Amino acid sequence: MITVKAPGKLYIAGEYAVVESGFPAIIVALNQFVTATISPSDTVGSIVSKQYQENSIYWRRQGDAMVFDNRDNPFHYILSAISLTESYAREAGRELGVYHLGINSELDSADGKKYGLGSSAAVTVATIKALCQFYKLPMDKSKLFKLAAIAHLSVQGNGSLGDIAASVYGGWIAYHSFDRQWLQVQRQNCSLTELLAMPWPDLKIELLTPPADLRLMIGWTGSPASTSHLVDKVAMVKAKQRAEYQTFLQESKACLKRMVQGFHAGDLQQIQAELRHNRQLLQDLGAFSHVTIETPILKKMITIAEAAGAAAKTSGAGGGDCGIVLIDQAIKPTTMLKQWAQEGIERLNLNVHTVSDQSISNV
Repeated sequence: MITVKAPGKLYIAGEYAVVESGFPAIIVALNQFVTATISPSDTVGSIVSKQYQENSIYWRRQGDAMVFDNRDNPFHYILSAISLTESYAREAGRELGVYHLGINSELDSADGKKYGLGSSAAVTVATIKALCQFYKLPMDKSKLFKLAAIAHLSVQGNGSLGDIAASVYGGWIAYHSFDRQWLQVQRQNCSLTELLAMPWPDLKIELLTPPADLRLMIGWTGSPASTSHLVDKVAMVKAKQRAEYQTFLQESKACLKRMVQGFHAGDLQQIQAELRHNRQLLQDLGAFSHVTIETPILKKMITIAEAAGAAAKTSGAGGGDCGIVLIDQAIKPTTMLKQWAQEGIERLNLNVHTVSDQSISNV
């Protein structure tokens, strides 16, 4: 049996702007995982998730096609990942097999509530990692990112794919999104093998080392949010509010550049200052796009954290889910956590997941 893991993620800064080609964000991988297991089968294969036992899928192979016994399932990302990886396997001359694929996610709460930790991205990455081992396909981080990005994008249709990058590379990363229109054109003209070997326009992934005194803390509001719906809402207004949107993009890029410099210099105060600035930019974006990025409970979470001497903001698309806090290790957060609990804000006891192999091939 093959077993692989892929971590969840949280956005630190650069949300919304990062969906535009070449614009940066800072993202962190977390030590909560999606685990995929795969084992060969003779005739009937299965796709089973501990989270969705009632929706397990059973399938057979007819030629190279997967034929399903039940059509209504919640596994769109898994199926997209399988389809794409098997296309790649066929290009590499592999004969397609039958297997049992098991998925177990730690990225949602025990009662199934979403924390907003990028479970769909981690599921996609874990599925592809497992299948690449199953079919003995050579796979480095660059190829894994690209294959998972194509699979995820074909289901979600929007987004920056930064959560895929975090799941593949681990640790703290500075991520610049690639040109998705270019990818759409190339998919019509190139094989997957060719596409994975190419440099992708605007794509850049850089590992960051956080300052020794930086501590990341995460607060969860208890209300899940849909990233794709919020991104769609902002996309609808960006043409109408072109000048404001372009100003937001350029200011976000400058803010993130300064924040990355803070990481390079090991300067916690600079990182915190730019985190606060990024929060203000997102508040401005929310105001002119009429999208609720910072909900009242997230605002309370941030206000409490700032009073404790930390820098804080929403994480990801906002509208619910998580807020993040960057605080000096020397500050005791006891009062902050007590006040959070009084407001119904749960601290997620998560740490940064760092991949042991820190080498990055050219993307």
